[in-house]
Amino acid sequence: MPTRPAPTERQKRLGAELRKMRTAAGATTEYAAGLLGLDRTKVSNMESGIRPITPERVRMLASNYECADVGYAEALAKIAAQRERGWWERYRGTLPSGLLDIAELEWHAVRLRTAQTVHLPGLLHTEEYARAVFGAVIPPLPRLEVELRVTHRIERQRVFEKDPPLDYVGYIHEAALRMQFGGRKVTREQLHHLCAASEHDHIELRVIPVERGAFPGAGHALLYAEGVVPQLDTVQLDSAHGPEFMHAEAQLTKYRAHLDWMEAAALPATESVDFIQRVASQL
Repeated sequence: MPTRPAPTERQKRLGAELRKMRTAAGATTEYAAGLLGLDRTKVSNMESGIRPITPERVRMLASNYECADVGYAEALAKIAAQRERGWWERYRGTLPSGLLDIAELEWHAVRLRTAQTVHLPGLLHTEEYARAVFGAVIPPLPRLEVELRVTHRIERQRVFEKDPPLDYVGYIHEAALRMQFGGRKVTREQLHHLCAASEHDHIELRVIPVERGAFPGAGHALLYAEGVVPQLDTVQLDSAHGPEFMHAEAQLTKYRAHLDWMEAAALPATESVDFIQRVASQL
């Protein structure tokens, strides 16, 4: 199989899981190379996501690494089997790869939990609100890239059309509700859009009022994507240099605790929608 010059985050994750499985078994790259009939460089490339691996080889490695978790091994084999290009690939070469990695992460998740302190949830943006967000960066983006980012962001909402529908929980701090990206009219329409989205059974929005005081993770936006098995959960954080993806167990535990705190501190879903409507009526 030909190598990939720039593997996606999902492809790198598969390689990282194979490496983790090998090291947990106390096996060397030479041992893995012997199993597959390859040289150790190719095994290293597989574990970095640069070189593809077949589902059959994933299962062979899992068996010889004595991985007892069949569901986990099959989930990895399923990732290896995927060859179809996702809709986000149309934007490759025109948008930063990190944005495409977020779309791919969302598409393959079984449940999403997100926490927002300044912006409103990206998967629920209106076009005008998204345009205002992308227009407020330094250095300014070219107009064409702004429009491409807006189109890509709106298209990410296709995850809600999947069968079965994606479960989504958004924790929104009151400060994010009151930030007027695009001005009063754009923000008011965006808040009404959130309320309409919350009417879907699989979308739940929870507001954290400012009266709750300090809270963990206040300085950044957080996306927690649950995989088909818990070992494939992923955390994505926003940064000035692009998205950061994390999946070490200690990191997952930390951010699950952040979201659990928000779950306990946020208003109930019905009260949250009423809260959003009150903020919108004040604009």
